[in-house]
Amino acid sequence: MTNRRLGLFGGTFDPPHFGHVAALKAAARTKRFDVIEVTVAGDPYQKSATGLVHPAAQRLAMAQAAFGGLDLVRVSDREIRRKGPSYTIDTVRELLKEFDAVDLIVGADLVGQIDSWRDAETLRTLVRVGVVPRPGGSTAVPEGWDSYEIEMDPVDLSSTFIRDIPQGPENLREFVPEPVIPLFESFQG
Repeated sequence: MTNRRLGLFGGTFDPPHFGHVAALKAAARTKRFDVIEVTVAGDPYQKSATGLVHPAAQRLAMAQAAFGGLDLVRVSDREIRRKGPSYTIDTVRELLKEFDAVDLIVGADLVGQIDSWRDAETLRTLVRVGVVPRPGGSTAVPEGWDSYEIEMDPVDLSSTFIRDIPQGPENLREFVPEPVIPLFESFQG
């Protein structure tokens, strides 16, 4: 049996944090999706060139710890299993074999970049874009994309910020789910 609609929430998740959790909960509340797939980028080509990305298996373990118990959410390693850079267009094409429709769930901080993604002209014909508000980000998508806003209070938090704060459980509890803390700390060494 084919599921009707999937929400695709992809990212590096280095580490996953409460902003990601809030976005997933807000997306689930919209009742638009049968499943929300968190897809951990295997080779996040726009970030991996800097060498500042933890290995994919470690980021997957953190995502499973952070999101595994959320309603409608499944955490996927599909982009990790695929060799080479992770492109959303490839993931969407794969998911459309299983689902009738795929919506991208994208933070307002990234939505302005979607025209630069690989094969964006084709991608815009295959998906709708659900935009999660972020402080200082615009929920407006580039022209030609079918989009809507996912209602939630914006969360001012980023993985970069978390990587830059002094480590230790007492500093991380405010920003990341408790099960992520020992995983993230073990990868910092």
